[in-house]
Amino acid sequence: MRIIFMGTPDFSVPVLDALVEAGHEIAAVYCQPPRPAGRGKKDRPTPVHARAEALSLEVRHPTSLRTEEAQKEFAALGADIAVVVAYGLILPQVVLDAPEHGCLNIHASLLPRWRGAAPIHRAIMAGDEETGICIMQMEAGLDTGPVLLREATEIGATETTGELHDRLSDRGAALIVKALERLGELTPDPQPDEGVTYAEKIDKGEARIDWTRPAVEIDRQIRGLSPFPGAWTMIGADRVKLLGSRLADQHGAAGTALDDAFTIACGTGAVTITRAQRAGKGAQDTETFLRGMAVPKGTQLGE
Repeated sequence: MRIIFMGTPDFSVPVLDALVEAGHEIAAVYCQPPRPAGRGKKDRPTPVHARAEALSLEVRHPTSLRTEEAQKEFAALGADIAVVVAYGLILPQVVLDAPEHGCLNIHASLLPRWRGAAPIHRAIMAGDEETGICIMQMEAGLDTGPVLLREATEIGATETTGELHDRLSDRGAALIVKALERLGELTPDPQPDEGVTYAEKIDKGEARIDWTRPAVEIDRQIRGLSPFPGAWTMIGADRVKLLGSRLADQHGAAGTALDDAFTIACGTGAVTITRAQRAGKGAQDTETFLRGMAVPKGTQLGE
């Protein structure tokens, strides 16, 4: 098929690769414009932009698709279908209608649960036991369209957003290829009105750890916000991101280190930290981290 691909972050890259490997013709790749990044604040292309150029594909990055010019340029590509995954711009109805078979979206949740911007983070932070991928026929509403294919997967007890992100990206790439192969025979399944939840964009204000909360909630916060923005706490004068954890069957005063191996008491229960990062340093497993910054038993965190 002749496809317009629309995506921006790392999550979208395996999907683009899968479409190319399946032999589809990519008419153009749409992504967000390069933005200042790094110490020099030089414009840096998005992951999809960089991958598309490596594949010698045409790249477009309009700041809006609401202008008549942008809409005419989109329609002129004569695509059979558009595949959209974490693109970052609203698609007006005229754009949704331009390809012969409309636009398909790859969404990282089991719709209608977790419509919106941060479905992977929110699933872990809410303690969901499973999530998945939906291939959805796009319409004007926010992730409201009928679902063509869905695939569920369990969320591991110690899995982070970063780890689940990578698994779902690969599953989404495989599922969209399958959906395109079976496009004529798939029946769109309207989403039910029951069970709708919204995955609000992650606010950095959610990242500070309140050690008086139950261990199960803190564990989900740490894993759900890893690797970005990273749940954090103060250890003495150092602000430290906690990027991995597991529940521990121990108890003590909230925020107190219960041993020398980074087990911290919570309001109820405790968590053992498995990965951490000091400001200005790289992320490290706990054993390596503690060699550079000891957190002895009795240390009070969060002050």
